[in-house]
This record gives sequence, structure tokens and C-alpha cells, in this order.
Amino acid sequence: MSRDRLPRVLGLFGLLLAATVAATVGAIAQAPATTTPDVTFTKDIAPILQRSCQDCHHPDGVAPMPLTTYEEVRPWARAMKTRTALRSQRGAMPPFFVERNIGIQKFKHDPSLSEEEIAKVAKWADSGAPRGNVADMPPLRQFETTDKWTIGEPDLVLRSKDVTVPATAPDWWGDVGLVPTGLTEDRYVSAVEVREVNDIPRTGGTNTVGGRYAWHHMTYSSVVQGERAPGAADEGATSWPIHEVGRNADIFPPEAGRLLAANSALALTAAHIHANGRETKAHLEFAFKFFPKGYKPIYRRSNLRLGNGIDIDVRPNTANQELHSYATLTEHTKYITFEPHLHAPGVRMCLEAIWGHNIQTLNCVGYDHNWVKQYVYDDDAAPLLPKGTIVHLIGFLDTTAANKNPADPRNWAGGGRRSVANMFIDLGYAVSLTEEQFQTEMAKRRKNLKNRNAFDIGCPLCWAPPLPQPPSTTAGQGQQQ
Repeated sequence: MSRDRLPRVLGLFGLLLAATVAATVGAIAQAPATTTPDVTFTKDIAPILQRSCQDCHHPDGVAPMPLTTYEEVRPWARAMKTRTALRSQRGAMPPFFVERNIGIQKFKHDPSLSEEEIAKVAKWADSGAPRGNVADMPPLRQFETTDKWTIGEPDLVLRSKDVTVPATAPDWWGDVGLVPTGLTEDRYVSAVEVREVNDIPRTGGTNTVGGRYAWHHMTYSSVVQGERAPGAADEGATSWPIHEVGRNADIFPPEAGRLLAANSALALTAAHIHANGRETKAHLEFAFKFFPKGYKPIYRRSNLRLGNGIDIDVRPNTANQELHSYATLTEHTKYITFEPHLHAPGVRMCLEAIWGHNIQTLNCVGYDHNWVKQYVYDDDAAPLLPKGTIVHLIGFLDTTAANKNPADPRNWAGGGRRSVANMFIDLGYAVSLTEEQFQTEMAKRRKNLKNRNAFDIGCPLCWAPPLPQPPSTTAGQGQQQ
């Protein structure tokens, strides 16, 4: 090609390129715009909120704001991204702090989000929190406003006396008396639920979860008044799970109901009452559901206690502090729940089982003193530990500025009931098993293990050879002495 024709060819190429670009732009302009983003409130976010958030975040719930409609949720999009990304750390939402990379992962009533759901919340917030197609919106949840119990219709409801708490006052700890049950026969309890009833308006926001309540917690038991009747159950006083703000009801295993004895009374010996900025009149109600008459528990409650509430040494302005507690099981034991309890400096708790050279981390969970969580194991995943196992409880504390919960991290603190003091306890509970019960429980678990390479965390003897059965004998031989 001659040099004098090159400008003409380039000019023609330029005209063709310009025409192509113009045609492409015109086609794009005439094509319908894509207006549906990948993640929308109606299609993706609303179902997540309904399942995992709205039990607290509804107009009459304990949470500071409702999250039921798009208009309610949209201002909190960025906060939702931040809180859900915390996963098991303090401040995470929803407040279920089990660490997902270690230990047992099967729990009842688990509201936590999957990694995919956490990513959806983040993408939705980052893309401007679009509403989406209204047709994709699931029906709004209907929330009970008739004060129904979550355990169903109770068989017995008991009421504490009223307390009146000034708008501004120091916290109060003490005994609020006995509440007679009125029972004339022993009954075993299948579920118990405690709630506060007060005169705080249920509508409108609050600055904190505690702003809707006057009772911080209640530690209580049931005791028999006077002499027991002949032939009555011999378990004596019965302790009940502690009541705390936001705590779920307790559903006891069918094999391990708790005794509410004839002629007994609830002993409300350890109440913690706090001011919430408004003069409040309040009382507690205790709802019990019974097993059928004639029921007897198969398993006994374990007397296992792990923790330390006395000689605790928490240093100021120090991260990664640890507290330790050990116990050796004297009976075969099945854990039913794990319930970490620390105070404001607490950020994490782990539970280990040591069997010979085998050390299993059963669970590690984050801890946030603003939320009390009880973790109830699925029946086929609950730790099943042989006698002789050493159980090890580890608490982690942080008194630096990174932990916003301590009132003043510059102060040393020891053990005590106040939130500015410290506790280190597993408030969960377990049951003791006989040898036969232990072997039966392990046999059930082995059926879920597909092959010898499968591993059951929390059951160190599940693959041990079953005990040999004693030889069968005739009826006559069995009667010989």
C-alpha cells in the first residue's frame, strides 16, 4: 500500500468504528434497563430477618427497634452489615456466639446466619439496600400480643410479689420471699418459663434492652415447707435455671424432668433489681408444665459445677486474660446445655474434655455481657463423657479499650455479684448415667456414624468395643443364690 493512500484507509476505518460505536450505544439506549439488583430486601433479606431477628425486633419486642418492614429496616442497613459480620464476637447479631470452626455445631433453637446469608446482608447494604419486587415479599409475621407462653399452656403459674423501682437508684440484691406452690402431690416438670410483668409501655424505643425491665436476674429454687409426707420423693430442694433478661425458656429432656414437690414453695433468694430511668412496678411470673402423673425421671441430674465466683483476679487494661477451672467426672455424664456466664470483661469461654491423651474442645463461644445465651445441644450431639473424664472450663477476659462493656477498665476487679465485679461459671446442666444407660446412649450414637473414619466430637468412647453381654441363664439358674 502506498504511503499516500494510508490516511484515506485510516480515515475510512475511523468512520466505520464511529458508526459501530454509535449503533452499539443506540442499541443499549433502546434496550430495557436492568432494574432488579442481585440482592433485594423483599426476596433475600426479609426471610432472614423473619427467621433470625424478628423474635426480638418487632414492635412489642425487647429489641430497641423493630425490623419487620422495609421502611423500618432501611435506616439500619449498614449497621446490619457490621453486626452480622461479627459472627461469634461480642456485639454480633443475631446473638448466638458459637464459634463455627471448632467443636460441636448442632444446637436446638439456633438462629445464627450462614456464611451465604452474611454475604447477602453485606451485598444488600453495599448496593444501596434496594427494596426489590413487592411481589417477592413474604407475608409479615404475626406476633402474639396476648402474653402467651412459649412453652404452651402451663399447668401452674406462680407470681412473685410486686417491687417498685425508682427511676434512678443503685442496684439491689436480696431475698424477695417465698411463693407457695399449692401442690398437694409431687409433680415432675417438663418445662419452665419465667417472665417479667411491669408497667413500662410496650410501644416506643428504649436505649437498651434492660430499659424494658426492672429485674436483671433471679436465682431461685423450690423448697419443701415443714415435714414431708411419707413416701414422698426424696430429692429435697430443687434448683431451677436462673432467670435473666432475654433468656429462653427451659425444656427438660423426657428422661430428666425436675421435681416440684408437694407442699413446696419457690424460694426467691437471690434477686438483682436495677433502675431503668423510669419508675417501674414489676413482678415475675413462673410458668410450669408437668409430665403426666406417674412419670419418673430415668436420669439423675449431675452435681457437676465448673467455674469460680470467689478468688478471681482481673487485671486492668489487659487483654487475653484467662481463667481456668477443672473437674473430674465421677459418673458417666451427658451434657444437656452449655451456658457461659462471665461479667463485663468477659469475651469468650471454651469447654474441653480430656480423656487420657485425647483432648477434645467441645465448644468455644463468644461472650457479651449484654446478652445471656443458653446453648442447648441437639440430642444426637450432646457431649457423652465417661467417668474419669477431666472437664476443663476456660474464660477469656479483656479490660482494654477494645472491650466497651467494662465501666472503667482502669480498675482491678475480683469476684462478686455486681457487674463491675466478676464471675466465671458454666450455668449449663448435665445428667448422670448408669453404666447401662451410658452404653445405650453410645449405641444410639454409633448408628449415626457411617464408618470407622467418622468422628463424634464429645463422645470419646463411641468407637470403643461394646461391653460383652453376660451369658443368658435359665429362670431356675437365675433364682439360685
